[in-house]
Amino acid sequence: MNELVFEVTQETDGGFVAECLTEGIFTEADNWEELRRNVKQAVAAYFFDQKERPSAIRLHLVRDEVLANG
Repeated sequence: MNELVFEVTQETDGGFVAECLTEGIFTEADNWEELRRNVKQAVAAYFFDQKERPSAIRLHLVRDEVLANG
């Protein structure tokens, strides 16, 4: 396993939610630095009893924006 990809969205309150696209890993945080720490901790906990672990974690920030037409 080379890389885990997390889809990250920003909540209306300013916090972030990260969900892994291939494994059942989910976490959230109030800011980006906290999210980075939480994702690393969640991945370590998920793979704690396995020899093979991802070599990289990718955080993919998804931004949803609605533009008024006119």
